[in-house]
Amino acid sequence: MNNNKLRVGVIGVGHMGEYHVQKYKTLPNVQLMGIVDTNSDRANEIGQRYSIKVYNQYEEILKQVDAVSLAVPTEAHFEVAKDILSHGVHLLVEKPISYKIECGDSLINMAHERKLILRVGLVERFNPAIVKMETMLTKPILIDAHRMNLFTTRGTDVDVVFDLMIHDLDIILHIVHSEVKEVHAVGMSVITPKTDVANARLIFENGTVANLTASRVSHKTIRKLRVFQPNSLLEADCLKRELGVIRLDNGGRDPDGLSPAAPDKTTFPDSDPLADQIRSFIDAVMTSSKQALNSWDERKALKIALGIIDQITSGCKRFQPPYSF
Repeated sequence: MNNNKLRVGVIGVGHMGEYHVQKYKTLPNVQLMGIVDTNSDRANEIGQRYSIKVYNQYEEILKQVDAVSLAVPTEAHFEVAKDILSHGVHLLVEKPISYKIECGDSLINMAHERKLILRVGLVERFNPAIVKMETMLTKPILIDAHRMNLFTTRGTDVDVVFDLMIHDLDIILHIVHSEVKEVHAVGMSVITPKTDVANARLIFENGTVANLTASRVSHKTIRKLRVFQPNSLLEADCLKRELGVIRLDNGGRDPDGLSPAAPDKTTFPDSDPLADQIRSFIDAVMTSSKQALNSWDERKALKIALGIIDQITSGCKRFQPPYSF
């Protein structure tokens, strides 16, 4: 701590890393000490844009900070994160924490042993539509999640399960208070060598069923999660930050009792989920809040994601164009 401010840094200042820089710059209880990126041109560009010191090696910045955001490519997460934690530095790492459950477990255990905060950047947990929806849950019966993107080259270092679907996995595993009994998954490559379209069906021990679809080759962007329960239908639009609610226990049907009424909608136009996530991370560091529960929650999403990927890998893997006659 320096003058009651938490000293932080950002390692990796690509697309997501720059957003972390922006959020840290707005926090009065934070002093942004510097940034690091293997692309020196990018590092210097961001350093000049935000008037931040640029370090050549991430090992150098670890001597200057109390906490860091890590936003490097996923294949480098484990080794860099291990060094960060071994230096006694608190860590917010962009998702996924690792490609391997063993590596994730190792990092979680390191943080726990050193009493360090370890958070994974599953930012949709902080989307206000999801936060509000969680307060209205009773007994989810069916959950339907769709997460679609227009194709871009960003994020293609991982397949669509880690790129997109893991956000909905994290939300669903957090709101369904039961263990997963079965997982069924299919997926295929369309443009990249990795899986670009995936569908998974999760069956929980308490009977809840969740269907998840993720695609990064869609014609439009969709971020919707619907929850069907006995007393209401809830639809969270994470893109618009809007929650629609149809109540079935207080006259939410037409006079014939057949068609649900139009949903009541609540919007959260001034919200900033990433800023909320980073504030939560900083607050946890400054107050020494326990981190184990959050990390183990995020481990569950990683474990299920890996199971989905394994099933897809053993099945249909590539898009087959129609034959010409």
